[in-house]
Amino acid sequence: MSSSTPGTAGKKAKAATEAKAASGGKASAPRKAATGARAAAPRKAPKAESHLAMVRRARRINRELAEVYPYAHPELDFRNPFELLVATVLSAQTTDLRVNQTTPALFAAYPTPEDMAAAVPEEMEEIIRPTGFFRAKTKSLMGLSAALRDEFGGEVPGRLEDLVKLPGVGRKTANVVLGNAFGVPGITVDTHFGRLVRRWKWTDEEDPVKVEAVVAGIFPKSEWTMLSHRVVFHGRRICHARKPACGACPIAPLCPSYGEGETDPEKARKLLKYEMGGYPGQRLSPPADYPGKPAPALGNG
Repeated sequence: MSSSTPGTAGKKAKAATEAKAASGGKASAPRKAATGARAAAPRKAPKAESHLAMVRRARRINRELAEVYPYAHPELDFRNPFELLVATVLSAQTTDLRVNQTTPALFAAYPTPEDMAAAVPEEMEEIIRPTGFFRAKTKSLMGLSAALRDEFGGEVPGRLEDLVKLPGVGRKTANVVLGNAFGVPGITVDTHFGRLVRRWKWTDEEDPVKVEAVVAGIFPKSEWTMLSHRVVFHGRRICHARKPACGACPIAPLCPSYGEGETDPEKARKLLKYEMGGYPGQRLSPPADYPGKPAPALGNG
């Protein structure tokens, strides 16, 4: 026999009804909270870009850069393979501008490998001092000049395997010389090139040789040399390391890293360098089709 009475049961039912009413529907709160959590949850990450899609995007970037920089060129002044080789060795840890301001005096004193191999080290060091690391560079230049004199008849070889055997000459320098003095396609992976291809998600490799191999697999060989110039031009003029001018970038729609730099168009335009910003370039003797101003000689600006 139950100890509850009809009156007691009625009171319990009434109390339950009043409690529910007083709660303002709080009983359903957990469900609403769950729904809200689902609504606030971040969307799923976009599907990873396929290799084919990346290749197509990379090639489109190259085409766009070709339109922006139809005048892209090596930014070292040179008149022959020997001068380009020497200038490229000197460009380590300094700017092409500083090299270009230094080499006129250097080549006036030592116009041939034979002359440079017979130089007085202290005299050469004084000439190339503005480029930094002048003692080590003097040693490399005299060593490679002696090798050219003794092993290659005073001529710069046109093969990668020969160039990289010369003192102070690595793959980057060899590819610069091959591509621009001999017309042999090569990819030049300098600081700018490596930085931009990683920013564009073509590769995440850090080692220059691995970067070169990856990029070589994306583009036909005929594009390698000019691709190198275009990417380096873009890195020096717009896509800077610390403050990329995203708001003034012509390939912004193709860049997965858009927004890392200044996106306001007016502020971004103030970050542009060299001819893009209306300033002198890096060459004292630029190609005829270069739209910017020649760089000043050493001591003139």
